[in-house]
Amino acid sequence: MAKSPSIPHVQETGHKRVTVHNSHGEELVGVLHETNSPELVIICHGFKSSKDRIPMVNLAAAFEKEGISAFRFDFAGNGESEGSFQYGNYRREADDLRAVVEHFHEEKHFIAAIVGHSKGGNAVLLYASRYKDVQTVINISGRFNLERGIEGRLGRDFKEKIKQDGFIDVRNRKGRLEYRVTEESLMDRLTTDTRGACQSIPKSCRVLTIHGTMDEMVPVEDAMEFAKNVPNHKLHIIEGADHEFTSHQDELASVVVAFVKEGLCVDYMAMPSESCKRRSGYIHSRF
Repeated sequence: MAKSPSIPHVQETGHKRVTVHNSHGEELVGVLHETNSPELVIICHGFKSSKDRIPMVNLAAAFEKEGISAFRFDFAGNGESEGSFQYGNYRREADDLRAVVEHFHEEKHFIAAIVGHSKGGNAVLLYASRYKDVQTVINISGRFNLERGIEGRLGRDFKEKIKQDGFIDVRNRKGRLEYRVTEESLMDRLTTDTRGACQSIPKSCRVLTIHGTMDEMVPVEDAMEFAKNVPNHKLHIIEGADHEFTSHQDELASVVVAFVKEGLCVDYMAMPSESCKRRSGYIHSRF
């Protein structure tokens, strides 16, 4: 969903290109912000977006600044990753995330949190409902009601048209084809049970939803629905923020990093966390 500018590719110290193969044999490409911490945060982008767009880059940089490693990657069919773009793909993107988590488990990283923006927010929540091995999940501007927002892209008669033709081509203002929506991919979206997934997330998993009051892409009311349906949930509304948090990047990063660091110190009670020990004296919660 992102419309914000891409970040130019730069080879910086501590930034490493990493590839992971998903369960379909496709290569997923990502950038590791390496701080040599055992903890790692995985950051997921939204619809028709990539790892190189705001806020993914800014969030990774914020964790890096705090001494926590972060990995931002492209889902299959997006950015630099292999595969073809699909309109729905919610469950398959959760599977892509699973491949990434397993890769870093093998690399002896502790997955401190999974963070998703927009459609990526749905991916991290679906992941939490299915795999139950990550205890901190952050949903930024995710959509609860997946039946909404379709007419704006596909037209009011999308159901009739896709039944008739089997697909709908989405074009930009210049008439160029952006992507094709098949009946199968549309049904993937419409049959993804967000409510059921949220309710099946274990209470041991801490979930934070962040949303902006000026989000014109996904209404802030969706954030309220997540709050009603996730067992262990905190809600943070940012006044005046749009879908991309264009003018609120610092506040977004501050809230996200604080929530993750709180989780690390909860984990510290059972398993000493270097990040918590380094920062235990000055963790500032906003909740």
